[in-house]
Amino acid sequence: MSAILTLNAGSSSIKFGLFDADTLEEEAGGQVEKIGGKTELDLEIPGQPKLERRIPAANHQEAVTAILAAIAPYLDGREVVGMGHRVVHGGPDHAAPLVLDEAAIAALTRLEPLAPLHQPHNLSAVRAARRAFPETLQVACFDTAFHRGHPWVNDTYGLPRRFYDMGVRRYGFHGLSYAFIAGKLAEDWPALHAGRVVVAHLGNGASLCAMEGGRSIASTMGFSALSGLCMGTRPGQMDPGVLLWMLDDQGMSSVEITRVLYKESGLKGLSGLTNDMRALLASDVPEAAQAVDYFTDRVAQEVAAMAATMGGIDALVFTGGIGENAAPIRARVLDQLAFLGFALDASANASGGTRISSGLPALVLPTNEELVIARAVRDALRGRARA
Repeated sequence: MSAILTLNAGSSSIKFGLFDADTLEEEAGGQVEKIGGKTELDLEIPGQPKLERRIPAANHQEAVTAILAAIAPYLDGREVVGMGHRVVHGGPDHAAPLVLDEAAIAALTRLEPLAPLHQPHNLSAVRAARRAFPETLQVACFDTAFHRGHPWVNDTYGLPRRFYDMGVRRYGFHGLSYAFIAGKLAEDWPALHAGRVVVAHLGNGASLCAMEGGRSIASTMGFSALSGLCMGTRPGQMDPGVLLWMLDDQGMSSVEITRVLYKESGLKGLSGLTNDMRALLASDVPEAAQAVDYFTDRVAQEVAAMAATMGGIDALVFTGGIGENAAPIRARVLDQLAFLGFALDASANASGGTRISSGLPALVLPTNEELVIARAVRDALRGRARA
């Protein structure tokens, strides 16, 4: 018996999952939050109460060490034969998981400017895992991979073509989540899977994906993880002329602009309060309500745009932290999309039902990026065994 460990690293957190290498049954999972501050480790074992404790973790290396110590009792002497990592950006060349070596890590490091909020931390966890398990197979799973193969018109910008040849194109993100939802639709809703579906991954990072037959046709995110929907701290769609104004009129540096775009905008910037949707919905501050209004309006606008891209829509799927848990957000979006044929089932929406509409189907499906990563590691292990 052996095990697979998955790591999904963010700027100040790492989600993890421990899976049986043969069955992919999840045996343990959780996350480390607030790395570099008052770090907390949450550990969840099926059928047991969640364990929460404070740990010392000044960086991702120490956080990975803490994760390994937390799961050690559940390994029960078994070997970790494979580790899988969420890596946000795979560039134009990677449409499938990649076995990691030094050359691969160096190539992925060169993509850090395209995803500065995520890629450096993803790779930091990779390096920490390789130090802890130098002989273990390490596999990168890319958020951009699901979107490779878009029609050219959905992959390019209206810039001189030389920029496209240099790699300036619409990469799309949240691909691991979309891959899981595509598989779930194929399993439980095959007629919808075969049709035209918009999936709304709504969380601190948020995007939409238009799927036909389970394949990505278009995404609201593009060259970077900044564009498209309003997010927790990122603005989404905006006039690029604003950036020129910041540079020329305000004299802001690229470092200052980067901070504004990645850390000070979105729900946090609009409300002046927080990027936590739960807190915004509970607040009676006018700016909080305005931030929520802007968020839902952008989601509805972009769902309609995705429908236009596909020439129609057969279903809408909500997933991600906000998509799965914020019933008021789902209700507002569906009410605004009534013209497309959606009719909110308020009772099902409030009670956490899977289908929350009459008319066109609107579904709420929990995503599982860790399982997608674990599957990729198992496939890589089997490929190595056959070789």
